[in-house]
Amino acid sequence: MTLTWQKTGGWAASVVMLLIIFVMLTPVVYMILMSFRTGAEIGADPLGLPTSLYLGNYTNALEKMDYFRAVVNSVGITASVTTLVALLGSMAAYPLARNSSRAGRAFIMLVALGLATPAFVTITPIYVIFRSLGLLDSYPGIILAFTALNLPLAVFFYVGFIGAIPRELEEAARLDNCSDWQVFWYVIRPLLGPATATLSLFVMLMVWNDFTYPLLLLSDNDKFTVMIAVYRFVGNHNLVPEQLFPAAVLGSLPLLIIFVIFQRRIVAGVTAGAVK
Repeated sequence: MTLTWQKTGGWAASVVMLLIIFVMLTPVVYMILMSFRTGAEIGADPLGLPTSLYLGNYTNALEKMDYFRAVVNSVGITASVTTLVALLGSMAAYPLARNSSRAGRAFIMLVALGLATPAFVTITPIYVIFRSLGLLDSYPGIILAFTALNLPLAVFFYVGFIGAIPRELEEAARLDNCSDWQVFWYVIRPLLGPATATLSLFVMLMVWNDFTYPLLLLSDNDKFTVMIAVYRFVGNHNLVPEQLFPAAVLGSLPLLIIFVIFQRRIVAGVTAGAVK
């Protein structure tokens, strides 16, 4: 009887998981299918399947969005921010994780408050400061803004992970006359791979999909990210289906390709971090 219930429960769990996956993927599949239909076909039968693969929507979108330049901009900004956040966050978290004083714990809580600060609260101060520093409409400016916004998450994330690393590893390195920097770089940093993979996933999603800060800080068409290119192409008044669907597919396609290429490392990192 117990074995029968276990099998029944396993089948039920599998069915529920398949239903959840179906619900999650349905909008994505619909978006892709509609991107290959003309506006007249979508208007006549919104739920119909494409009778042929009409590529005119993509040709129009690629031409008017300056798509490939926008992808290069987004990839460059996302990669730079992810690298800086992982490096600076781990460097800041290491001494905080090893500081057991009240001041150290208070500072960690202060950093954690950055996670609770709404994004719209920081928009005006960042704009005013960057305008004074001449960082508006520049790659360093947008990279610095995203890095600052994600550092509280990185520091808080790494503090918990570093705190679980045995101190004996550091003591053994110091017996070999390693400095604090050498201990961090050669002992602690290599052990942060799982945490870095998990953190990078969140940072990449946040930076790639962010719309507000690129719209605020960038004004040159040649520096626009994919999200801004999609917005300017689709508009905010009249949503044309033959423009909306291909733009949505093109906007999410590069990030999907990156995840497919690095999926093993990302999954391994998330799993290892959970086990840790």
